[in-house]
Amino acid sequence: MSQSTVSADRLPALELLAAELFARSGGARFGLVTPEFQQVLLEIARKYLPETASVADVEKFWTGLRLEELALARACAAGHEAAWQEFLGRFREKLYDAALGIARDESVGRELADTLYADLYGTVVRDGRRISKLTFYTGRGSLEGWLRTVLAQEYVNRYRHQRRFVSLEEKTEAREQFASRESQPIVAVDARLEAATDEALRLLAVEDRFVLAAYFLDGRTLAEIARMLGVHESTVSRKVEKIAGSLRKKIRDGLVARGMSRRQAEEALETDVRDMRVNVRARLAQDAARPAFSKQESTPGGE
Repeated sequence: MSQSTVSADRLPALELLAAELFARSGGARFGLVTPEFQQVLLEIARKYLPETASVADVEKFWTGLRLEELALARACAAGHEAAWQEFLGRFREKLYDAALGIARDESVGRELADTLYADLYGTVVRDGRRISKLTFYTGRGSLEGWLRTVLAQEYVNRYRHQRRFVSLEEKTEAREQFASRESQPIVAVDARLEAATDEALRLLAVEDRFVLAAYFLDGRTLAEIARMLGVHESTVSRKVEKIAGSLRKKIRDGLVARGMSRRQAEEALETDVRDMRVNVRARLAQDAARPAFSKQESTPGGE
């Protein structure tokens, strides 16, 4: 949803609706004011809804958000002390327990949770503004679930960082293969497939991106991912299958929308993703601008 979409005749109705939802969220007791929450809701709508979304579409989407938790998270990110105290009371012990469950080591788990607290509180100030990861919570799933996935992503990031220090000698002894990119044949891929794939990956819920990255890119087992998210292994198994099927359908629909027949779209889906100019890892992995955190978002989420 673009700025122009909500700035014309729809904006007054959306602002009125956002004000009603702010009252429902109880955000005032956390220190938020109506214009702040209105802006948050508009930004979330622009991120997830198409430009053709009607006021009714936006209303349905907004009312499905976890408004009270969204208000709490954004009030914390804005530096309201009452909100932070509420947050600590609700989630401090849960975060430590989740971190311990992920790391399976008390000291590592506590360090993981403490690092996250610093990132959530916003100890870094840039251009006079606190930088808090809580600004990335969009209310599309439980805040507790989102926090669990943040912890899991941070743990994976640390794991990746540690692996960079494995010596070349150790890798050689393990018989790792280092294939040269220059030695690979160049395959022409329809630009429509690349665009449809990139769009489908970009629109994935944040927890779905995390699960796919952990399973397909990082080679983590279903049991490991389940432990990180605090769910049963069978739940992750079903989730992987569901995400993969949904992703394939979205890419196929995207190809049809770009002019391919259904048969052509199915044939295009047989292309090896490694031949495309889509940076799949970048789309699925955490980045500084829009990290992939979420649990129960659909899910990064969900979210």
